[in-house]
Formats: sequence, C-alpha cells, structure tokens
Amino acid sequence: MKRIVVMTVGKTHSGKTTFAKALEQQLPNSLVIDQDNHADFINTHYRTLLPKQGPNTIKYAITRTIVNYAVHETDFHLILCNANRSRRGRLAMLERFRQDGFISVLVHLDIPDSILQARIANSQRSTAIFRTAANFAEVLHRQNAEAHHSDMTEPAEDEADYMFTIKDSHEVHSVIQKIVHITQSL
Repeated sequence: MKRIVVMTVGKTHSGKTTFAKALEQQLPNSLVIDQDNHADFINTHYRTLLPKQGPNTIKYAITRTIVNYAVHETDFHLILCNANRSRRGRLAMLERFRQDGFISVLVHLDIPDSILQARIANSQRSTAIFRTAANFAEVLHRQNAEAHHSDMTEPAEDEADYMFTIKDSHEVHSVIQKIVHITQSL
C-alpha cells in the first residue's frame, strides 16, 4: 500500500497543529506526529536531561524514534506537525521517506505576521514546550530573524511530490480535500 507523508511548514501560530488535526480527522488511517507534544513531555518529566544550549537533541531523538516506529511498524499515512523551516532538514527528512516508499506532501502555512501577532496575543497555548523562549512573541521574533539565514527558506515545489500553500485559514478545507483525493488515487 502506498502511503503519504504530509509535512507542515510555518511559523508559530500559523495553524500547523490545527491543520494537522483537521487533516487527521478527514484522512483515514492517518497519524499526527507533533514535536510540541514531545517537548511538553520532556519538559514535564525529564527537564534535567534538556541540553542547556544548542539543539534540543533529546526532543529530536524522541521524534525520530516515534517516526521510525510509525514508518516500519504501522501502515499509517503520517502528518508531521513541526515548523520544518530548514530547507536542508526538510530535504533530508523527505529523502528518507522517499526511500521508504512514501509520497511526499508539503503544506506551507504562509500566514502574514500581523495575523500571527494577533493570534499570539490571544493565545491560550501552554508555554511548557519552551526551553529557551519566554513566550510565543519571542519565538516569532526569533523566527523572523532566522529568515535571513540561507537555510531558512520557504519551501519550493521541487522539494516534494505535492506542495500546497495556505495564506488564509479559509483555504484549509480545500487543501485537506486535495490531500485526501491524492490518497484515494494511490
């Protein structure tokens, strides 16, 4: 059976988790893998293991373990709900999925910063996932500063088998329907 992997790309509060959960509800035999859940788990139960600086290697190791299990021990379509803003990281991950026979789909949630700032101001999301930031406004500020880094580029159509860009929350439903249609044609 052919499977798809859907990778979300976007800044904080762009709707990655909301999109992933909505897609999971509409896409039979699918699973959301969300790194925020892993960060929350580690911060709650294993805070002393967190690196003091640099990459959150324990979070990445947990995510890698869960992804590997889902790839090799299940037949689920996978929805990776992370920021995935590094082009190099996206390409490496998508290549691994291609080697495992997956069809790749990128969903770029390209929401204007003014909307993100309003969402952050009204956010009820827990900050327990943070290791080095004080709040979501700081995360958005960092992400905007990183945008000038050469590896932090917007996704390009040649990165995946399919790519969709969402610039407004009203586009979510139609993108979900297109992804469901892709799986029906496999």
